[in-house]
Amino acid sequence: MKVLMKGNDAISEAAIQAGCKAFFGYPITPQNEIPEYMSRKMEASGGVFVQAESEVGAINMIYGAASAGVRCMTTSSSPGMALKQEGISYICGANLPCVIVNVARCGPGLGGILPAQSDYFQSTRGGGNGDYYMPVFAPSTVQECWDLVFHAFDVADKYRTPTLILLEGLLGQMMEPLEMTKRPPVTVDKSWCTDGNADKRPRNVVTSLSLYAEVLEQMNIDRFKVYEEITKNELMVENSVKDGDTVAIVAYGTPSRIALNAIEELAAEGINAGLIRPITLWPYPYEVFQNLPSSVEHILVAELSMGQMVEDVRLGVEGKYPVHFYGRTGGSIFEPSEIAAKVREIVKGAK
Repeated sequence: MKVLMKGNDAISEAAIQAGCKAFFGYPITPQNEIPEYMSRKMEASGGVFVQAESEVGAINMIYGAASAGVRCMTTSSSPGMALKQEGISYICGANLPCVIVNVARCGPGLGGILPAQSDYFQSTRGGGNGDYYMPVFAPSTVQECWDLVFHAFDVADKYRTPTLILLEGLLGQMMEPLEMTKRPPVTVDKSWCTDGNADKRPRNVVTSLSLYAEVLEQMNIDRFKVYEEITKNELMVENSVKDGDTVAIVAYGTPSRIALNAIEELAAEGINAGLIRPITLWPYPYEVFQNLPSSVEHILVAELSMGQMVEDVRLGVEGKYPVHFYGRTGGSIFEPSEIAAKVREIVKGAK
């Protein structure tokens, strides 16, 4: 049976169903429905909700809960995510599993509360200090908001890493039919955690600190071995580019849905295009660009920013195709007709 649910509410209920037992957050639009939902539901589910004094406080509370082996989550929106970056770097350095959600708004600075995709670099490159990444998932529907929360918790536990779900405020506020499917959490060994049971096992220490260069170097090397495993096992991409398509449109999140409408519009005119939709933004599915049909001549990146994912697309393309860009920013959202017009311009210019 399907229910009608807002994206933010779907994320909240999915987290509870996935076994989240600690939520720490702070109000900021357009993610406010998540802490509001969790404040009502966490106690009844046997969990804890805390509205922290700030985003900085919230992410450091996550550090503590994750250290104790508890499934935990924090959410925010773009400026709040900027404040969390130091704590995220500490969590990555300490190899701690948790789920972080960014319901993005436009920026830079305070920007506005309208949706955007201008947090791509912050999310995929690590906004804090040091050498680290974290898996980043980009849903395009309310159903995927639900499904990817379960997956994000499992990936976090499996690899002992924070995971990030990145969506635009548009999707957080959107209501769609949702199949509330559930799945049991993955079973992992958490004997590393600091849960007060030192009398039953060797004493555990959770830290990202070492004053010895060779020790810290090995910690980083070991972490990047984990990143190699994540890259090998956890890539997610939807690719509908087929023989006969001359343009491959690359888009993620809700803009990918707009791109699909543009593709339908173009098909009616005899212009063939297909969609590449990265679902994991890190690791990025570079390989998809190495096996495109021979009919493809151009790549178009459609993004609600000034063009941040363009860099990853160019890395994947390796100079084999010209990479074009069409974007809107400041909270403006492009129409299918705008994407279609850009494709027409590209095809016309190629003749």
